[in-house]
Amino acid sequence: MVKSHRQAVALAALAIALAQAPSAFAQSDSAPADDTAAGNDIVVTGTRIKVPGLTSSSPVASTSEEQIKLQSALTVEDFSTKIPQLSGGVRQGSQGSDAFGAQVLELRNFGQSRTLVLVDGTRGAPFGFRNSVDVSSLPASLIKRVDVLTGGAAAVYGADAVAGVVNFVLNDDYEGVRGTAAARLSEHGGAQYGGSLMVGSGLGDKGHIVVALDYTQRDMIRAGQRDWAATPNSTIPSTGGVYTDVASGNTFGFTDGGAFTESPTSTSNVSSRYPLVSGLKRINAAALFKYEISPAIEVYGRAMFTNMKSVETGTVGATPVSLSRTVAVSQSNPYLTDDIRNQLTFVNGSAQVNVVRSLDEIIMYHTERNTMQVQTGLRGAVTDAVNWNVYAQYGRSTESTKVTGDGLVTSSTGANNFAALATSGDIFSSEGLINGLISDITGFDRKRDQFVTAATLSGTLEELFSLPAGPIGFAGGVEYRRETASIGQDTALLTGNTYKEGVQAAYKGKFDVVELYGEVLIPVLHDLPLIQKLDLGGAYRLSKYDLWGTHGTWKVEANWKVDNNVRLRGTYQRVLRTPNFGEFAGTTSSLPFSSLVTVDRLKPRYGGDPCVLGTGDAAQCARFGAPAVGSANSTSAGYLTGNYYYGGNADLKPETGYTTTVGTVITPTFLPGLNVTVDWYELDLKGAVGVIQPIAAITSCYITNPTAGNPLCALVTRNSDGTFKDAYVNNQNLGRLLQRGLDIGATYTLRQDWIPGEGLRFSYQGNIVTSYKIQANATVAAIQCKGTFGATCSSDGTTLVQPDYRHTAGVSWLFGKGLIQFDWQRIGKVKSSAAGSTETISAQNTFDLSASYDFTDNVTMNAGVYNLFDKNPPSVSTGGVFNTFPDTYDILGRTFGFSLTAHI
Repeated sequence: MVKSHRQAVALAALAIALAQAPSAFAQSDSAPADDTAAGNDIVVTGTRIKVPGLTSSSPVASTSEEQIKLQSALTVEDFSTKIPQLSGGVRQGSQGSDAFGAQVLELRNFGQSRTLVLVDGTRGAPFGFRNSVDVSSLPASLIKRVDVLTGGAAAVYGADAVAGVVNFVLNDDYEGVRGTAAARLSEHGGAQYGGSLMVGSGLGDKGHIVVALDYTQRDMIRAGQRDWAATPNSTIPSTGGVYTDVASGNTFGFTDGGAFTESPTSTSNVSSRYPLVSGLKRINAAALFKYEISPAIEVYGRAMFTNMKSVETGTVGATPVSLSRTVAVSQSNPYLTDDIRNQLTFVNGSAQVNVVRSLDEIIMYHTERNTMQVQTGLRGAVTDAVNWNVYAQYGRSTESTKVTGDGLVTSSTGANNFAALATSGDIFSSEGLINGLISDITGFDRKRDQFVTAATLSGTLEELFSLPAGPIGFAGGVEYRRETASIGQDTALLTGNTYKEGVQAAYKGKFDVVELYGEVLIPVLHDLPLIQKLDLGGAYRLSKYDLWGTHGTWKVEANWKVDNNVRLRGTYQRVLRTPNFGEFAGTTSSLPFSSLVTVDRLKPRYGGDPCVLGTGDAAQCARFGAPAVGSANSTSAGYLTGNYYYGGNADLKPETGYTTTVGTVITPTFLPGLNVTVDWYELDLKGAVGVIQPIAAITSCYITNPTAGNPLCALVTRNSDGTFKDAYVNNQNLGRLLQRGLDIGATYTLRQDWIPGEGLRFSYQGNIVTSYKIQANATVAAIQCKGTFGATCSSDGTTLVQPDYRHTAGVSWLFGKGLIQFDWQRIGKVKSSAAGSTETISAQNTFDLSASYDFTDNVTMNAGVYNLFDKNPPSVSTGGVFNTFPDTYDILGRTFGFSLTAHI
């Protein structure tokens, strides 16, 4: 257990907050989840129509600035993981991910490319080759609120809003100077700390500007710092090495410490050195402005820049380079000791020696990413009832990655580097091999550009006419978007001339789209018995892509306020997602098939050969020439002899589907302060772009559908001896994703004289999945995935846990100068989705205790203990990473957070 003075400071700070809080006064409740001020308009996430008092027809769950501060948040991840509708996505513990230090949000386990991220209602700048946005490029200090709209929104915001949108609302009205210092310190080792400075000022009486600067640093955490992450079975060929003289058969080697031995151990375990949490350094800078050019025209915009440097394992995992080769060792080699020389047989001045060993250096990816986005626009009023808005924005993400711990197999002349080193170099020590074989690889260069321009007219028709229930609201406009991406590789990666990286293809692509969109909101009835207000609405977007043709998306909606106690709402929408660059532009790359048993991140994609394990259909196994039951170890690297091929498909079509939400908002007048929302949803996506991983193809071929004509059998081929040879996982419009469930939210503020302070505030946000079916291919049956874990039920190979229940519940004790809050997060029980498995993970509960206190009008402290009872993540026997699922469960353990903010 690692403790430090920083943790003591955090504990002391929390104690002060808890002691001081009883003299406090209640903070005001957060603003309604649907509304936010922007200039003089009311903006509702999910629509472009701006009408005072408008409420959303789509479910919107919000996280307030107050809640973000209570998490001592330095990054978006520090609070977003508590939102039940957000599944795992890519996090700090997603080692081996191709996100390279980014944080990516994912709604409802529908895949990271099916969640649209917005910044103040417009698209965030994507990175890499997916449609995803690295939300850590947003300065946490500038975030006023985060709205999560669950259910499609393609007709309003365009493609990719299939599972919903996450809209980050920034604080463009801040006035003054505010500085914050914050830290989050894990009890068992690992720290995250940083600070921010924000300055906001009026520009005379006509405008405003806000400038923010954030710095964040996160220490790397290695597996050896967490007892539960120990992986005793993760052995590699000995780092000391095993050497066999071919002529005599003499075997010798070295211990991991470098001592000579004639009885060498054949394996080593260095997994304690593998990164569990990636190290990171990040600088965020942002500026928001608005200025009234004339009484009818305002110019506005934003500029954001992020520099991020991360260190983590790459797509090939951390496992060191291993060598197995017979080489010629020269009798005059100066590195031969007497012990070594006595074991060798020299013929004509050289000895033939078989070498089996691993290098003593793990593979790491060092990435630097620069992300920028600039936006400027003009907006104003046509009349008192109609407004216009025109903007353009440009975003670019550039990144470069250097690979360390790997090396080149052959030299520029084609000579094998290991064989050349063996002649006269030191192949018997780790230092000699590393110095002789390991060379930094330039690695990856990725660039992503996005340009968007749009013009919108919105308002009401009240100056022309009004219906008895009120004026008709509308919004309409045109949008143009151009996206480009390029992926560059080192020559060694292009040719496969490295020990671990395989063949990594370079590619580039581009597309553009012109769109027309419109919305209408019609007040139909009002002030009638059981109909205090009834609004109907709709939206349509026509999109013309240069690559995928013309498509229409639409929505219809209803919002019925029965009385002051009950409001009913519902939407039905057609949604669309276009393929990302990796899916349509990527050419074929490959990794050794054996990577699926040596790389932790890839292990869930392969589960062994059913024919060898005895779980496969005997006739089908015989038909394809599989080895007999028990005759081999099908989970060893040597059983997977060929390559794992993956890449894009230029013939892909957009995914299309329909989303439905029906819900109610209950605000009983007999119980003031209570607000309850219940929304049923259905997401039905067809033609989903995806791949069939080897575990799914093998399971279908040999267990669930063991027929001669099963097309999935061809995706994993066999050698003449029956072992597996190659796997093919190129993208296809294969499947269907269908999820149904309930979102439930409730808040209640109880103010009574008998309660010390100003009252108690209760909150609850929960998600219940009633059905989640994934059909990987039209030829196979759909799989029920609710309440499961494992790659079989992952829609994109990222999030591997699909719970059927999640919630965050809390109670806050409110005081004049602060509050004390207790939160409870629960993730429901899940069972393995692997065929024949009975393994389960019990429901997991973690708790947080946090507090906020205003020392003065200008100085505020937030402190908390997160994962209060030091709950370890659940253990899983197979299919996880470090014995668990870092994409879903807390892997830090008890963490102390502290932030101090001063403003003038």
